[in-house]
Amino acid sequence: MCACYRFDTACETARVPDSPAALLDFAHRLVDETDRIALGHFAGELTITAKHDRTLVTQADTEVETRVRERIAAQYPTHGILGEEFGTEPGDGETRWIVDPIDGTHNFVRGIPIWATLLAVERGGELVTALVSAPALGQRWTAVRGRGAGVRHERREQAISVSKVSELGQAQILFSTLRSIDAAGRGAGLRRILDQAWRDRGFGDFWGYMLVAQGSAEAMIEVGPRLWDLAAPALIVAEAGGRMTNLEGEVGYAGPTALASNGHLHGELVALLREAESQAQA
Repeated sequence: MCACYRFDTACETARVPDSPAALLDFAHRLVDETDRIALGHFAGELTITAKHDRTLVTQADTEVETRVRERIAAQYPTHGILGEEFGTEPGDGETRWIVDPIDGTHNFVRGIPIWATLLAVERGGELVTALVSAPALGQRWTAVRGRGAGVRHERREQAISVSKVSELGQAQILFSTLRSIDAAGRGAGLRRILDQAWRDRGFGDFWGYMLVAQGSAEAMIEVGPRLWDLAAPALIVAEAGGRMTNLEGEVGYAGPTALASNGHLHGELVALLREAESQAQA
């Protein structure tokens, strides 16, 4: 194996492994570095800037994405990169990394440990590898297409799968924020679902999707996510046996809405959302 696979000197004689599994190994080593960067800033003194959409960015966001881009460019110079903070590097068009350096920046700046670095890899337009690293929680969730999903906690890894709950009255439903869902005109549909559900919680960002993937909740509803928010969770949910669509039930992970579920309840949830929207427009 080429030495540069370990972030060492440049390799000039051998091809760097780039199978989906090898990309995941690389991603683990990459977030070993970026976790240290992010944790070094967490709950400390931060320079905080509001972007045009009123979301926040800190030096942790920019430093983490900068390091990710440097490492990918050195290891896989033909790969494209799409990142939240610095946009697109097109690459060769075949393989693209999708990066959210700090998902949950608002939590990050308030000292709440629910934030993560999200990495996903598309190949030929299909997600093949995903990693979500939440170092303040001590957890990483991963997926490789066709090989399932898992979680690592304190260096122990185990496979994960969605729940088998098939009745809404027994389901735990998660959502991002009521304000954003109401502002998008989807509040009536959400409330119709919550009225019939067993339990609900407002766990936003990556955390809601990971809870669905590991069987701790049955669905996650969000308005406003972007491609870098959803790519890694989409593959992890799918490889854990679940589904992700937009709120209309259309398959995809580009936003601006998302519904992830254990699959058993997906059709019913989409129908309730559609029914409420139709009645609101009548």
